[in-house]
Amino acid sequence: MIKVFIADDHTLIREGIKNLIVRESDIKLVGETSNSFEVVEQIKKTKCDILILDLSMPGKSGLDVLKEIKMLVPGVQVLIMTMLPEDQFAKRTLKAGASGYITKDRASEELITAIRRVAAGKKFITQSLAEKLVSDLDDKSDKSPYEILSDREFQILKMMAKGTSQTDIADELSISLSTVNTYRSRIFEKLNFHSNAELIHFAIQNKLVE
Repeated sequence: MIKVFIADDHTLIREGIKNLIVRESDIKLVGETSNSFEVVEQIKKTKCDILILDLSMPGKSGLDVLKEIKMLVPGVQVLIMTMLPEDQFAKRTLKAGASGYITKDRASEELITAIRRVAAGKKFITQSLAEKLVSDLDDKSDKSPYEILSDREFQILKMMAKGTSQTDIADELSISLSTVNTYRSRIFEKLNFHSNAELIHFAIQNKLVE
């Protein structure tokens, strides 16, 4: 029996996943949460095989939750299920230890297949992502500008693009304001920004704002 835990802040999404799982005799839902800060502890209690994790829950970022899971409960396989486009986020999550990446608009068709594949110790990615990963092996292939950012820089770029103040970013990420300023400077230097307006325009143009 494949034991699944869901971490997503949208009730309708969780209910949709449950409706898919309940039809399968070899898959069982053992828990769920909408709170990003509870995921690790809940996973330890339920002893699930697979965590279906949304990247955009309020509070702690899904990428941070993923890294904590892989460090503290390494036996759990993590399947990312999100609205965020795979060309922007999939590579980061796979590098951080995710076993698969699926967008919510394809979940009804592919989720059960993804669960079984990940449970078998394999990776689940789409054909388009597989082709991109292969093309990235060519050093001459062009990379998206935001791919040169670290995970934390990328996270702060997205928060700034949504209008989150630097003080609020510091509070939400539990880092100092000076550290946020340092990250901001690195982002501006790497992407050659000269103003917040340029950053926001870049984020909108690249569909980084949800």
